[in-house]
Amino acid sequence: MAVSGVDGSSGSSNTSSSSSSSSSIAGNFDQFLLLLTTQLKNQSPLDPMDTNQFTAQLVQFAGVEQQLKTNDTLGSLLSLSAAGTATNAVSFVGSNITADGATALLKDGNASWKVNSSAAGQATITIKDSNGSVVQTMTRSLAAGDQSLGWDGTTSIGTKAPDGAYTVSIQGTSVAGQSLTVKTQISGVVDGVDFTTSIPSLKIGSISVPLDKVKSVTRSE
Repeated sequence: MAVSGVDGSSGSSNTSSSSSSSSSIAGNFDQFLLLLTTQLKNQSPLDPMDTNQFTAQLVQFAGVEQQLKTNDTLGSLLSLSAAGTATNAVSFVGSNITADGATALLKDGNASWKVNSSAAGQATITIKDSNGSVVQTMTRSLAAGDQSLGWDGTTSIGTKAPDGAYTVSIQGTSVAGQSLTVKTQISGVVDGVDFTTSIPSLKIGSISVPLDKVKSVTRSE
């Protein structure tokens, strides 16, 4: 099982940002206290500070203190939330997921996608490798709704493509002559988690699937 970024890179970034904000507020807090104390020490006995003005400054003083405490609390909540998300992501390892996406793994001469077409029609299907080079272009009939699209790894020149990640794009026209709207999903067994991004990504081989793109989960046998 591969787990990348377990040092909590994104969590550290959030913590650093929170600490920076807290330090900034704390600096303003100390400066405010210094100014208020200096003002009290140097006020004229013949013309002391107005009571209402003094009260207003004390309210500001209390407000800054409360902001500091609130900031610390929010930082703690963010850390707890990040830890909970990480724990949830790890629980996906070993499960079979279905997620929004167009990149699937070709392994042992088989790659597949789940396809949803807005209507029946003819579509041009283009498959590209991880470098963005077109390896296969084919024409298929699509039915309306959900269906599967399989590829055996045969390229446009008749050779077999090596195992790896391949991305599909589909453009077509319905029987009524309108452009098809085609959505694709991928599926596979999660074998790792990557924590180096703001949203943890589940790994299916070399493919990264953001956690918020997962549509369904089933326990792999």
